[in-house]
Amino acid sequence: MKKILFLAVAVLFSTTVSAQKFDKMDNSPMDAAFFPAAAAKRQFQKSDAQKAALEPQIRVLYGRPALKGREVFPGITKYGEAWRVGANESTELLLMKNATIGGKMIPAGRYSIVITPTEKLWTIHINSENDGWGNYSHKPELDVVTTAIPVSMDTESLENLSMALYSPNDDNVVHLKIGWGLYRVEMPITMAK
Repeated sequence: MKKILFLAVAVLFSTTVSAQKFDKMDNSPMDAAFFPAAAAKRQFQKSDAQKAALEPQIRVLYGRPALKGREVFPGITKYGEAWRVGANESTELLLMKNATIGGKMIPAGRYSIVITPTEKLWTIHINSENDGWGNYSHKPELDVVTTAIPVSMDTESLENLSMALYSPNDDNVVHLKIGWGLYRVEMPITMAK
């Protein structure tokens, strides 16, 4: 009888220990933008040349908050205050090659992106601090480059913060396009050849 009781307790304990609770889905899910855009799907290409053409050069990881009837400015964030340009974790920029942003060469590596928005310009801070939460980890003294980008307004509102990487002239200049609500900015990134 003791063996059966011991076995029952052991089975109960082992299922309790191995039970894993998962967090509920975040309201601002994580997303990724790549350059080239299909880089994440390169392994599905048929030839080695096609796979090589889709080798990633840039990746941006970011949280995608939704407007949910709110205003971006002032509202979710404020003019003149640092913002992580996303939700949750700091937005991450991964450069697979050296690149030039705002006239300054940046070595390949991981960086965070923080912006300080105004009505006409968004000042983009590329920062060497990684793995932070929001803009709380932003240390201006660790900015690798700071550059101001003009803001344009669109007629179509984007419910969720969106980012895309593309090369408008199919050259070594890649644009990081950021949009939310009616706001749009594009930061050029010149990739080393």
